[in-house]
Amino acid sequence: MEVEIRHLRIICAIAESGSLTRAAKTLRLSQPGLTAQLRRIETMLGGTLFERAPQGVRPTAFGELVLARSRAVLPAIDDLVFGLRAPAQNRTLRIGTVNAPLLTGLLTWLDAAHPEALVTTVTRGAATRLVELVEAAQLELAVVGDCPGYELAAGPSVVLRPVATEPVFAMMAVGHPLAAKTEVTLAELAAEDWIAPPPDDDRIREYWTTIFHDAGLAMRVRHEAEGTVLLDLVLARRGVSLCQATFRQVPGLAIRPIAGDPLWYRHLLAWHRDAPFAAAAAEVVEHARHAYDEASRRNDAYPAWLAGHTAAGGMRRE
Repeated sequence: MEVEIRHLRIICAIAESGSLTRAAKTLRLSQPGLTAQLRRIETMLGGTLFERAPQGVRPTAFGELVLARSRAVLPAIDDLVFGLRAPAQNRTLRIGTVNAPLLTGLLTWLDAAHPEALVTTVTRGAATRLVELVEAAQLELAVVGDCPGYELAAGPSVVLRPVATEPVFAMMAVGHPLAAKTEVTLAELAAEDWIAPPPDDDRIREYWTTIFHDAGLAMRVRHEAEGTVLLDLVLARRGVSLCQATFRQVPGLAIRPIAGDPLWYRHLLAWHRDAPFAAAAAEVVEHARHAYDEASRRNDAYPAWLAGHTAAGGMRRE
C-alpha cells in the first residue's frame, strides 16, 4: 500500500481541526474509521504523526515534518488539476458512477445529444470518491447516491442534484423461506445470517446498522463481500442482504420489500460548475429521471411496490 494524495489531505485535516472528532465530521467519516485510517497512514510512513492532548491532538515532531511537506505538495497538485484543465476543444466527456441504474440510460442520451464527443466512464464503490474527482475536474459528471442522515457533502465548485429516492429492499435466494413472503420485516431479517459490503467512506453499512439498532435489532453479518461475490453468496443461501429497489432481477434471486419501508436510498447527479453539463442542467437531470423510470422495471417487486405506494408518496421524483 502506498501513500496517496487523499492520505495527505487527511493528515492536514486532522492538524487543522486539532481533533479527530472534528476532522471526522469535516471528512464525513466515523471517528473509528478515521482513527483506523490514521493508523494505516502512520504505518505506511513509519512513525507517529499525532499525540493526544487534553484539548484534542497535536502533531509530533515527525508529524510536523510530514505536515510541512504535505502543505507544500498539495497546492501544487491542486494547481496542476485546476490550472491545466483540458482546452475547450477537448470533447471527451468523463462520467463516473457508483453501482446505480442510471448510467446506461444517460449514455444513450449523451451519444445522441453529443455525437462528436468521446464518452468515457469510471466506476467507484464510494460516492465520496466520485465527488472528489468531480471537484478536481477529473470528471464532468458523476452518478452518485446517499442515505438519510448520511447525505453527501461537496465543495462550492460541485453541484449535487437529486434524481429520485427509492426504498431499500431485501434480497435472498428463491429457495429461502423468506422468499415465500410478499414482504419481510426487519425482525425476520435480523434472525438471518447476513452478507454485507464492508464499511466504506459512504457509511451505507453504518446506516443499515443504525436502522436495525434503532429498532432494537442487530445484523448478524457472517460474510463481508460486495459485487458478484456478495450475489453469489446470496444465491448459495449463505445469508440475506439488501439492495436498491431498482436492482436487476437475476435468476434464482428473490427481491422483497421491507415492511414499513425503514431504509431509503437517494440517487443524485454531481457535476462541476464549469463542466459542459452546467449549461444544460435541467435537461441532464430530466434524462436521468427518464433513465431511472426505465430502470424501475428491472425486477418484478418494485413495480408492484410502486403500484401500492404511489398515492402515499412512493418513490419520490426530486
